[in-house]
Amino acid sequence: MKNLLLATVALAAVGMATQASAADLAARPYTKAPAMAPGINWSGFYVGVMGGYAWNDDLTGGFGGGTVGYNWQAPGSQWVWGLEVDAAGADVKESATAFFGGIPVATAEDKIRAFGSVTGRVGVTTGAALFYAKGGYAWADNRLSATVLGATVIDESKVHSGWTVGVGGEYMFAPNWSAKVEYMYADYGSERYLATLVPPGVDLGLTTHSVKGGINYHFN
Repeated sequence: MKNLLLATVALAAVGMATQASAADLAARPYTKAPAMAPGINWSGFYVGVMGGYAWNDDLTGGFGGGTVGYNWQAPGSQWVWGLEVDAAGADVKESATAFFGGIPVATAEDKIRAFGSVTGRVGVTTGAALFYAKGGYAWADNRLSATVLGATVIDESKVHSGWTVGVGGEYMFAPNWSAKVEYMYADYGSERYLATLVPPGVDLGLTTHSVKGGINYHFN
C-alpha cells in the first residue's frame, strides 16, 4: 500500500512539475532579435589630402594637395551625387639642355606648377565601397622658362583653363574615414607664349593623365 501511495505521489509530482514548466514557458516574454546596424550613408561634407603622378607625351612628375567636397545620398538608395573641388602643387615638367664642348650653355623647361578642378560626380555604392565617375572644369598653372649661360632669357607663366573627366573608387575603412584611388584626364586648352620674342607667339596646348590616391574625412 505504501509503495502504491509513493508511486501515486511521484506521478502527481511529475504532472505538477510539467504543468509548472509549461506555464513558465508560456509566460516567458518574447525578445526581438537585435536590429541590424544602419548602412553607411555618404551624405555630408568631407575634406581630404591627395597626391599622385601625372604625365603626357612630354611632361612627367608628381603632385600633392587637398580636396573639399559634398555628397548627397537618399536613405535606402545606392546612388551618390556630389560636388568636389581640389587643388595641388605640382612638379610635372620636361627640360632640355644644350651643350657646347661638353659644357651646358642653355636650358629650357616647361613645368606645370599647380593644377586643380571643380567637378560633379555620380557613383553607386556596394557595402562600404563607392565607385564613381566625375567631370567638370580644370585649370593648370604652367611655366615656360629658359636660361643661357645662367641668365634667364624666358620666364612666362600662364593659367590654362579647360575640362577634365575621370573615374575612381572610394572605401569607407573606418567611421568617417575613407581612402580613394582615382584616374583623371584633363585638357587645359591652349595659351600663347613667346609673343614678344617670336611675334605673334606660339600656341601651346596642355593635357595630362593623372593617377592619385587620397584620404578623406567625412563630417556626416
